[in-house]
Amino acid sequence: MARRSKKQETGRYADMFAAMGSQPRLRIMRLLLAAHPDGMVVGDIGAELQISASTLSHHLEKLRNEDLVRVEREGTFLRYFANIDGLQELLGFLYAECCTRNRAVEPQRVVCREQERL
Repeated sequence: MARRSKKQETGRYADMFAAMGSQPRLRIMRLLLAAHPDGMVVGDIGAELQISASTLSHHLEKLRNEDLVRVEREGTFLRYFANIDGLQELLGFLYAECCTRNRAVEPQRVVCREQERL
């Protein structure tokens, strides 16, 4: 597989961020991350977030197209999972710039929000 140029790579990450750039999709991502590694079936996602089936389908498709979520069929159900590998790659892209090259943010300051609350 051909290696992407820096410009192509940056464009891909921009598209991933854009996909998460709406409140419903960001809520979906957080819910799927909380459900990791089991994922959730579509009906449960919609019920939890109070999103109609047609709207939810649109948001899930956008996230899937940007490789942020993956889907598996279970009989008549679709189960969605957060794509942890894709998210780690995306966060690694940010981390490499802000925390390793120019030290704009010290690596030890990069913590989960939940840890900050403790």
